[in-house]
Amino acid sequence: MAERVYIFDTTLRDGEQAAGIAYAQEDKIEIARQLERLGVDIIEAGFAASSPGDFDCVAAIAREVRGSRIASLARTVEQDVDLAWRAIEHAEAPRIHVFVSSSDIHIMHMLQKDREQVLDQAVAMVKRARGYVPDVEFSPQDATRTQPEYLYRMLEAVIDAGATTVNIPDTVGYAIPDEFAEFIRGVFENVPNIDKARVSVHCHNDLGLATANSLAAVRVGARQVEVCVNGIGERAGNASMEEVVMALKTRRDHLDVEIGIDSTQIYRTSKLVERLSGFTMQPNKAIVGRNAFRHQSGIHQDGILKLRQTYEIMDPKEIGIPDGTQLVLGKLSGRHAFRKRLEEMGYELTQEELNRAFLAFKQLADRKRDIDDRDLEAIVADKMRSNESAYRLEMVQVTCGTEGQPTATVKLVTPGGQVVADAALGDGPVDAVYRAINRVVNVENRLTEFSVKSVTEGIDAQGEVTIRIERDGRTFTGRSADTDIVVASARAYMDALNRLILAQSRSNGGTRPATVLRETTP
Repeated sequence: MAERVYIFDTTLRDGEQAAGIAYAQEDKIEIARQLERLGVDIIEAGFAASSPGDFDCVAAIAREVRGSRIASLARTVEQDVDLAWRAIEHAEAPRIHVFVSSSDIHIMHMLQKDREQVLDQAVAMVKRARGYVPDVEFSPQDATRTQPEYLYRMLEAVIDAGATTVNIPDTVGYAIPDEFAEFIRGVFENVPNIDKARVSVHCHNDLGLATANSLAAVRVGARQVEVCVNGIGERAGNASMEEVVMALKTRRDHLDVEIGIDSTQIYRTSKLVERLSGFTMQPNKAIVGRNAFRHQSGIHQDGILKLRQTYEIMDPKEIGIPDGTQLVLGKLSGRHAFRKRLEEMGYELTQEELNRAFLAFKQLADRKRDIDDRDLEAIVADKMRSNESAYRLEMVQVTCGTEGQPTATVKLVTPGGQVVADAALGDGPVDAVYRAINRVVNVENRLTEFSVKSVTEGIDAQGEVTIRIERDGRTFTGRSADTDIVVASARAYMDALNRLILAQSRSNGGTRPATVLRETTP
């Protein structure tokens, strides 16, 4: 019987360290729930000691997610270990992940200690973690640039101290696959008590070899692989979850291992992380990129029509991409076809969400000739965020051009159902819209980021707007898509404002922050 390889997902910890990502707590919980549906064995929910916000996120995930182990990272510092335990104590299956640098370059220049001090610290904190939980992972950071004999000694000592998993990180993406395989083989051959712990690997992608190195390690006995959805993470990112999983599944003949992942959830997980992180994947991204199962060459098309396997080594349905094609819907499509296509894409909408999404679909179909799955994903992502306790944009109208100053008129519906309108001038149409909304809602914030990307191709493509606003040191992200960028901008801003207001309400014990409604009608 083939041995099991465990999938350790660190999208919420190492993935969030990618420059430019800032998840809200509700985003992290949504991703964690999807990782649970995916069948991930261990979810590294965060680094509890890094900030009060991260502690709260880890604790919330530990309370709500039951199908996966929940881990929190901790340095070899007493406070880190204690906070990690406090954050995960309500998890069904908690794990504390302790790490410390092991390479001379890190020890000398970062830690400014000697090897023995670092080793003693590692042993002491693994023992402390083991006092809280039976499942302790230890990582010697920058292991691939560590002197092997010292690494073997450290691993032996932490296993004796209670580590049940020892993780070998290629922290800076330095290793080459055959070299990394030999490095892992050396761990098995030179750590006397290695049979008492599971060997894991955590590979970075600085040389584009993270997936290859991870698979090379599995070949020689590693039985846990640490990954991130879409390969996000520090610098060039981490080993890509979808690439590692589908390589293990597709080439089981070569690797001879089993995994517990429901691969049909991969595409949905990937799109969720792409949307919430704001990191757009390149079209040719393996497994989940837009072009991964698209064929343009006449020769390839002919082959695919005769037998799919001529040019596809994986069935798109295995990854959760229905039929591997994009269904084209138009303005004559009915509600039944619309609902069926969403179900095929894996979305389960309430009747109210379906009604909102269908109305948005019809409005888009009047402006856009062909609507494909990416349009539908944008619609659903937008409409499923609607909230009865939130402000809702009823109308936005902008006047601008080469002459005169841009002017925006907005009409909002308050959480209590009151319709309020106002208008404002701005430096541009989007600025005018934001100023008009601010006059109505009157919640202080600072706009820190505004970005627009095309959801689909063509002059009638939907544009997706992502904005970030800041208040009291916290960042709130809003997103929306529409063929009209001004409308998408207004909705994205409302999305961010509603997140801010909800967060303020929670911190005030359920009382909404003070807002002054201007009941003037322009």
